[in-house]
Amino acid sequence: MITALLNTLTQAVPLPRDLPLPLPLPEWLLVFLLVFSFLLHILFVNLMLGGAILTLWAELKGKKEKGYNLLAREIANTITVNKSLAVVIGVAPLLSINVLYTIYFYSANTLTGIMWISIVPLVTVAFLLIYLHKYTWERFEGKKNFHIGIMALAVLILLFVPFIFLTNINLMLFPQKWVAVKGFFSAMWMANVIPRYLHFLCASLAVTGLFLFGYMKRRKYIFNDLLPGFDKSAILKKWYHVAMGATLLQLALGPLNLFTLPWFAVTWGLGYIVITGVILALIAIYFMWRELKGPGEKLGRLFYPIALILTLVVLLMGTGRHIYRAVALAPHRQKMEQKTQKYLEMIRSLKEEKKEVNETGSPVIDQK
Repeated sequence: MITALLNTLTQAVPLPRDLPLPLPLPEWLLVFLLVFSFLLHILFVNLMLGGAILTLWAELKGKKEKGYNLLAREIANTITVNKSLAVVIGVAPLLSINVLYTIYFYSANTLTGIMWISIVPLVTVAFLLIYLHKYTWERFEGKKNFHIGIMALAVLILLFVPFIFLTNINLMLFPQKWVAVKGFFSAMWMANVIPRYLHFLCASLAVTGLFLFGYMKRRKYIFNDLLPGFDKSAILKKWYHVAMGATLLQLALGPLNLFTLPWFAVTWGLGYIVITGVILALIAIYFMWRELKGPGEKLGRLFYPIALILTLVVLLMGTGRHIYRAVALAPHRQKMEQKTQKYLEMIRSLKEEKKEVNETGSPVIDQK
């Protein structure tokens, strides 16, 4: 055990040379695009995953209460739209992180190799299953278990894919751990991948619950034409319960997510951001509780304040995550920059020597 510990402590931190290429945009603008576009992308990812989970839940419940089949179908109609938006908007943060953190992002991709590449076929299969589920309600009406199985398989895939993304994004933050990584599954257990995944899962349910409340509150005809027999207030309150319960869980998972991060990159500024986010989340929970306890005819009067407060929480969390990433990578980036400068100086020196030899007419010896 002592030998293993010494080997770990004495392992050299990989220090590759950076790419000496200019950024296509100012760095501050790329950082803004990365944070903003990622948050927008993850919003629709949350809605896609949360919608799939709640569709599966409603259809399972519909085996005993037939009305829930109609509810499941209505939720399922939102999944494909949110999926398309998630995919399209996801291009911007992917390009931004490639440009800003090229060495780190591609190193993490290489270390998790096969699993990273498998994202494309996995999401392709999941999306095809979602479309198959959406357009076969009547065809598989008498084969309900099979129809439910289609969505269950899609949900399982969608639940696994974030593990790959989170493992990679987490791994790129800690170059000192690259030499110890033996593939995807060894990287998955590093640092705070699991707490961050649970935090993401709760966020998906919280966002989707709030979205479905606003979606069904606004589309009043749903309950008359598409969901006959349902009590409007009861269904709307159900979505508030989902959003409030998931947000309450996040109050525990958020600090756990922070405490499981390596502390060398945790700053006071990040701590203030987390505390502010917790306070705002508590206010949103209180407002949802007031909505649930209030009369049904006034349900929704605090919806926009709740949505605004939770939006601020998301912005704070996204900003805090970037601050941690910047601080965690700063020492390594500085050393890598020094190594890159030495390399460029060596290249310039060799070019000057070669030029001098050519000007004097002496033969040039090509040394590889």
